Amino acid sequence: MNLPNRLTIFRIVLIPVVVLIYLFPYAQLGIDPRVFNIGGVELSVVNLIALAVYLVAAITDALDGHIARSRNMITTFGKFADPIADKMLTTTMFLLFASRGIIPVVPVIIMVCRDIVVDGCRMIAATNGKVVAAQMLGKVKTVAQMVTIALVLLNNLPFELWGLPVAQVCVWFSALVSFASGVSYFNQMKTDIFESK
Repeated sequence: MNLPNRLTIFRIVLIPVVVLIYLFPYAQLGIDPRVFNIGGVELSVVNLIALAVYLVAAITDALDGHIARSRNMITTFGKFADPIADKMLTTTMFLLFASRGIIPVVPVIIMVCRDIVVDGCRMIAATNGKVVAAQMLGKVKTVAQMVTIALVLLNNLPFELWGLPVAQVCVWFSALVSFASGVSYFNQMKTDIFESK
């Protein structure tokens, strides 16, 4: 197994790690994680550790693709596992936030449904021997989601100091771009989807 694929697997392994860090029953076990107070905004060390793990995972996402392309190490496994690892990571983070009531459920549903639609389009494309290229909207969606997750883990700092709900705006922006991206993929594939034989 080559290096890019190992990085992809490492990213998948980090997902249960960040879930454990975020959902660990600290209080029930008598553990009191340190909480920092920054200008009246509380920021738990748990969030900072989860952010660090998430950033490591995000960096491996950028690295595995770069290494695979630059060293001609693109494999079938990489094409299959890399986008799945990305979606598993971002979806897990958004579900964690929604489960705690930190973000609304609706934008998360939109993003999850978009991924299902896009995966369906790609499966149809693969069946017909076609490759659905990544689109700019899809890349914007990925960046928006990464920024959003980081901001939520930071409790909207530094914007919270000025009363600006940037993290919540980013959540809805990510959902909007996800929806637009899903529609774009669907339109690109609608001829294949509705073809009759």
